[in-house]
Amino acid sequence: MKEEFISKIVELEWKLFQNVACIGGKAACQNNHKTFTIMRSSQTTAWSEAALASYLEDLSAAKAHGKNLLTEKYARMMEFTSPEEYKSIQHHLPPLKKETVALIDKITAINMAWTQELNAKFPHIRKHGRPATSTDDAAHITSLETYLRGELATYSPRTLALYYQNVLEQKAQNINGAQIVLEAMMQQYGFKSLSEADKALS
Repeated sequence: MKEEFISKIVELEWKLFQNVACIGGKAACQNNHKTFTIMRSSQTTAWSEAALASYLEDLSAAKAHGKNLLTEKYARMMEFTSPEEYKSIQHHLPPLKKETVALIDKITAINMAWTQELNAKFPHIRKHGRPATSTDDAAHITSLETYLRGELATYSPRTLALYYQNVLEQKAQNINGAQIVLEAMMQQYGFKSLSEADKALS
């Protein structure tokens, strides 16, 4: 059932991704279905079924109302990557409640701690990915932190709460959720383990 949820989410996200308007025209990544599928399916591998089902409902409901959550996600990232341009579009985005912002902060803090662990354990893999924190954001560089915050801000309160619960449960069991994502990603690129991938990318 989990695989079915992930498949439907990725399929729907890809269709929405095609309609995201980019400054300067369509981005190259919008033509790369394989990479998009690897990235997004890996990202959701660490999720619980309840969180996946809720997010799928978010995507479907938003689409039914003519709203593109991926457009909103990238727009929210611009607060950090393109502050001046963000000011001109900010009024189009729904305001976030204080409780939502607080929950996003908590989830982000846990994910950043996980990422720091991965930086130490698999430095060669990580150096090929996004920078970790928002301090490294720039016009054409989006950190993992900013990407995560932008995405979390598009979730419904229900999905955000379920995802937070999922993250808390992983943390309580000493499970690094970010490592689950990275392992799924590297496996789809043909590596048997993160150690093998890190050595190959050194």
